[in-house]
Amino acid sequence: MADGPQAGAVLPPRPLDAIDQDILKILQADGRASIRSVAERVHVSRANAYARINRLVEDGVIRGFSARVDHERAGHSTSAYITLKIVQNTWRTVREQLRQLPGASHIALVGGDFDVLLLVHTPDNRALRELVLTRLQAIPEVLSTRTLLVFEEEDLEPDG
Repeated sequence: MADGPQAGAVLPPRPLDAIDQDILKILQADGRASIRSVAERVHVSRANAYARINRLVEDGVIRGFSARVDHERAGHSTSAYITLKIVQNTWRTVREQLRQLPGASHIALVGGDFDVLLLVHTPDNRALRELVLTRLQAIPEVLSTRTLLVFEEEDLEPDG
């Protein structure tokens, strides 16, 4: 029998050193940074930088690379946080349905006065109204919703 971890076993995360942290900061600011530029900025070889980035991806620390979008310029000028109260023990079912909603950007199971916090971006208030009144409130496990319209937002992630 092999001495390695069993298939499907979840291993504890490997600790990140200062170089790993610096690599993460660089890639958060510019996900398109070249291996060469990352290596130069953290003072390691390209091979070392490449291996570290691959390990961060394999370990699930880096979940992917994507573009940060200005939703208003992309035609989604209305944003809102929507709180939901849901039937107890239906989080997984509700989450799957929320993932299918157009404009859903972030979903979180939270503790407090409500159960779920949902961030959506829609073209306008009419589309937001349709999403809340027709789509969300039609989910049987959703007991109530409250919509918090976003007037202005700022991305706190590092700029590139």
